Formats: sequence, C-alpha cells, structure tokens
Amino acid sequence: MDATITVTGNLGSEVDLRTGPNNEWAFAAFRLASTPRVLRSGSWRDGDTTWLNINCRNRSLSLNVAASLAKGDPVVVTGRLSTWSWVKKDTGEVQERLVLEAVSVGHDLCRGTTTFQRAERALPELPAPDPSVFDEQSHDEESGTDAADPSADIEPDKINSEKARAATKAA
Repeated sequence: MDATITVTGNLGSEVDLRTGPNNEWAFAAFRLASTPRVLRSGSWRDGDTTWLNINCRNRSLSLNVAASLAKGDPVVVTGRLSTWSWVKKDTGEVQERLVLEAVSVGHDLCRGTTTFQRAERALPELPAPDPSVFDEQSHDEESGTDAADPSADIEPDKINSEKARAATKAA
C-alpha cells in the first residue's frame, strides 16, 4: 500500500548527504520532529512529538536538500510513508521505524520567509571520441574509398552500367 502524506515539522538532525563518484547518484537523509499544539485545560501546550526518518533518493532533491536545509529549520515534506521493521539479535525484540520517502521538501513559509534560487543543471559531458573510429575513416579517405558505401570497391564504369540495367528492368 502506498500512503502519500504531507508532514510539517523541524529538522531534528543535520542532513546526511551521500554521493557516488562525480555525483552520479546522491542520497540524503534527516530526522524530522513533528510536534502538534493541543488545547488542554484552556491553554495551548505541545503534544507528543512524532519523529520520522526522511529519505531523499532523487539525486537533484538530495543535493538541493543538503544545500538548503539545516538542523532546526521548519519544513514541509511530502512523500510515501512506510514502516521499517527488524528484530534485535540480542533481545529478539521487534523494532519499528517510520520512514518517509520524500518526493518534495521545502521550507514552511507559515513560520518564516525564504528566497528561491533555481538550481543550475549541469550539462552532461560528452564521451571522449574513440580514436579508432577516426583512424579507420582517415585511412579510408587516404585510399579514396568510403567504408560506409559497399559499391566503393566497384569501378565507376561498372556502377553506371549497373544503374542503367536496373533502370531498364524497372521500366
């Protein structure tokens, strides 16, 4: 089951950013504390805090989250909620943790202001030219033949006579 939710709260940890060589992939994770305000006995108080682990698996989202957020920042996170469960080896006790796989993360503008700066997209690097391709082509140019044209090995007079025969057969 996919449960898509939106949660507001404060970053409870610094963003943990992990990247591959040359930033080919990126993964960011942080803890989010969400504390509701509740009315008890005529006065407002903090309710129980819910802690969520937030995972950002999208490369651009991960890099932007790491560059934009710091511990304590108020944020809004939208994503797919899931529960991770495991058994502790030493006690046999079942442990569970709520995890939100983030699709979108941003500052909570109900609690402050921010300035948006569009991320610049890196242009993909073109692969280095394969010298063997150019060596073969330059060799063919020196000999006066075209490697892509199978009729390049046939003498010009034979080409014209073959074209003429093909035209008369088609007519």
